[in-house]
Amino acid sequence: MTTAVVVGAGPNGLAAAIHLARNGIDVHVLEARDTAGGGARSGELMVPGVIHDHCSAFHPMGVGSPLWQQIGLDRYGLRWKWPEVDCAHPLDDGSAGVLYQSIDDTAAGLGRDGPRWRHVLGDLVAGFDDLAQDLLRPVLHIPRHPIRLATFGPRAVLPATVLARWFRTEQARALFAGTAAHIYTRLDRPLTSALGLVMLASGHRYGWPVAEGGSGSIVDALVAALRERGGTITTGVRITDRHDIPAADLVMLDLSPAAVCELYGDLLPPRIRRSFQRYRQGSSAFKVDFAIEGDIPWTNPACARAGTVHLGGSVAEIADSERQRAQGRMPQRPFVLVGQQYLADRSRSAGPINPIWAYAHVPFGYTGDATAAVIDQIERFAPGFRERITATVSTSTAELAAYNPNFIGGDIIGGANDRLQVLFRPRIARDPYFTGVPGVYLCSQSTPPGGGIHGLCGYHAAESALRRLRAH
Repeated sequence: MTTAVVVGAGPNGLAAAIHLARNGIDVHVLEARDTAGGGARSGELMVPGVIHDHCSAFHPMGVGSPLWQQIGLDRYGLRWKWPEVDCAHPLDDGSAGVLYQSIDDTAAGLGRDGPRWRHVLGDLVAGFDDLAQDLLRPVLHIPRHPIRLATFGPRAVLPATVLARWFRTEQARALFAGTAAHIYTRLDRPLTSALGLVMLASGHRYGWPVAEGGSGSIVDALVAALRERGGTITTGVRITDRHDIPAADLVMLDLSPAAVCELYGDLLPPRIRRSFQRYRQGSSAFKVDFAIEGDIPWTNPACARAGTVHLGGSVAEIADSERQRAQGRMPQRPFVLVGQQYLADRSRSAGPINPIWAYAHVPFGYTGDATAAVIDQIERFAPGFRERITATVSTSTAELAAYNPNFIGGDIIGGANDRLQVLFRPRIARDPYFTGVPGVYLCSQSTPPGGGIHGLCGYHAAESALRRLRAH
């Protein structure tokens, strides 16, 4: 029987393991920490019974993942929960851009920009599942839906700051720019509209849900699915040398390109080794978790119903803060994401105490403490927030890297999304998963289609391995 070892039990490592196992391969997963999970863990941090997501929180790309749908994670206990409002982006005048799953409701709330919102996103929403088949894979491939891809391209290639000008109101502009800011790079660069368009279209198609009980519930379901197919997992095993990896026909690495170089550098073909060594990190976060009494006292009432709240002010302010961050300077007012998962999933709270998840975009490897900046941004749009805090836990970029070695310098999405790297990660190739070492594949979020709890990096890496097996 063909055997495989997967190093790393994050969602992508588990996805690769499941896909190999359901194709008749004997799979064993090794995980350095005591539990599986990678960027999808959750648990108590401060107050008994109050559940916080340790990294990933909202899953617009997860609920619609074709792989998760194929596996049927609901059969293993996963339940999605949707907030009343997917996302809100408040402004200093008390107004807000408000994103609903319904594109009609969103457009209605944007007033004179409603028709323009439909014009930019309507066809992407209607054909999202077809479009995703081409977008959520390596760029170099034969398109399955070339016409949809061709109509998406002219919008996607624009800088987010340029596409935002299509809208006339500051609310619509800010809502788009705040979503585009998830790309974690300067918004005045080409292709920065792409992620914003995909996240918004996915949200209108599937919503921005949370996993009931915490993001760790996704991993629990994946582990159960893998074990049902005969796969096994061993935790507490740290791989520091390739000789620590048991002999197998296939080795799948849910690791960073830098870690692959450390393990296999002398075996990698020179061209691939140079690509991995040049691979750039840069999408760093400073995370702050709060336990609060009651709810955040937002000035805008839509924010009190929103699962996700983007805090960055106007398009100009977001663009300026992201430019400073990319240049290595800490903005005075960083872009901050706030998660109110408990609004959709009340099981995360304990009595009047609710969990609040937040992180700021900070320069790569930032060594300072951004806690005050995060609190100031929330207080700016919710005066009185400080008085409701009962406990706080901050996680620096260094602590994020210690928590997950793939989060180099606090980079939580597996690599900088700028220049050619936004299209080609970790290298320019039709098959970026193959390392050039026979039987060894990279399956982490540093491969296409990139960050997100969708499992598709692992799936495509497993498909690459299966194709080579069939060819021999």
